[in-house]
Amino acid sequence: MTDVQRILAIGLGNEQDVVLVRQRARQVSHLLGFSQQDQVRIATAVSEVARGACQVAFGGRAAFLIRDAERRQYLDVTIGAGAGAHGQLPDDAVVTAHRLMDDCEVADGTITMRKLLPAQAWVGSGRLSEIAAQLAKDSPVANTYNELQLQNRELVTTLAELRERQEDLLSLTRELEDTNRGIVALYAEIEDKAERLRRADEMKSRFLSNTSHELRTPLSSIRALAKLLLDRMDGDLTPEQERQVRYIEAAAADLSELVNDLLDLAKIEAGRVEVQVAPVVVDNLFRALKGMLRPLVDDARVDLVFEPGDVGAPFDSDEGKISQVLRNFISNALKFTEQGAVTVSACHDPGADTVIFAVADTGIGINPDNLQLIFEEFSQIEHPLQRRSKGTGLGLPLCRKLAELLGGRVDVASQPGMGSTFSLVLPRLFPANPAPRNDGI
Repeated sequence: MTDVQRILAIGLGNEQDVVLVRQRARQVSHLLGFSQQDQVRIATAVSEVARGACQVAFGGRAAFLIRDAERRQYLDVTIGAGAGAHGQLPDDAVVTAHRLMDDCEVADGTITMRKLLPAQAWVGSGRLSEIAAQLAKDSPVANTYNELQLQNRELVTTLAELRERQEDLLSLTRELEDTNRGIVALYAEIEDKAERLRRADEMKSRFLSNTSHELRTPLSSIRALAKLLLDRMDGDLTPEQERQVRYIEAAAADLSELVNDLLDLAKIEAGRVEVQVAPVVVDNLFRALKGMLRPLVDDARVDLVFEPGDVGAPFDSDEGKISQVLRNFISNALKFTEQGAVTVSACHDPGADTVIFAVADTGIGINPDNLQLIFEEFSQIEHPLQRRSKGTGLGLPLCRKLAELLGGRVDVASQPGMGSTFSLVLPRLFPANPAPRNDGI
């Protein structure tokens, strides 16, 4: 609903009335609480339109109104040419009104300009009476010289504000230029460091690969010679000699495991590992793992249990790499479980359409603070069992990289003294371009 309240009306009978209507526009906008800049805008727009109306024909009228619309109030200024008007209002006057006011409507030689009142300047009937009384008390005399002087002061103030804003903009521009130069330098430094890291990574992968190949042959020879000695191919050994040869064989086996893990990591980082995707049957996978890991199980202390779960149908992945990850999980679980069971299970998550392999043990468990540490290369947790069952510190990092290569991830849940559960989560349908993941644990 729209309600209109009249403030003031001024006839436009001669050129001096244009000066008077500008003065009144400034007074009204001041009493309504408009800012200094808005007062200048309103006064300029009203005087320009009044001048244009007088150019068409004298005898017109300017009316100042308060209009309520949708719980908001506007100052409406309506200006029309006289009864003998010939032609439309000048275009420059209409353009000025559009630029300086919030809204502007032109119809039948009459223009209505609109400006939204400040939020705190609500005008009720009482306030409207006060404004009318103040306007009657301060009725100005149309004085072109005084008005020109006032306009000059307004112009000087506006120019000073514009100059201050221009200086602020120049200062801001200089700051932005400095910032941009800093950002460009930072990007250049980041790119340089990234290139150095890339080269260092390539050198590390090349070093690991070359070193692994160089060590593999002598280690294989050492293991073969140790086996020949233990098999008594060159005669009997004393108990002390046998013990020492077994030490040599165990050390060579540990070093071979380390070399193999290093070589696998180097191949993955160099992008030289290919995924052989084929249907994987969980029952067949578990049977093969049971046969391979049976020699590691001490049946008197720990039970190794396989539970195929509900994954009956084959799914697409690389069975060899899945087996490598699970072998690592199971061998770790057997190392750090003195009593109880190690349970290997598989299940299908229909919501995510993933296959989840879990290896749960009743062993020593892992402190929550160390759950991320165990996936860092060459990192191992201090524990009496750890010292007794030394590893390479590369198994779990390798498992994580293999899982990423298969488009999946490795999860772990553990509490000290309550065992651990390591999970390999894989998509049931192998992705076309599996992306490396950096999920937190």
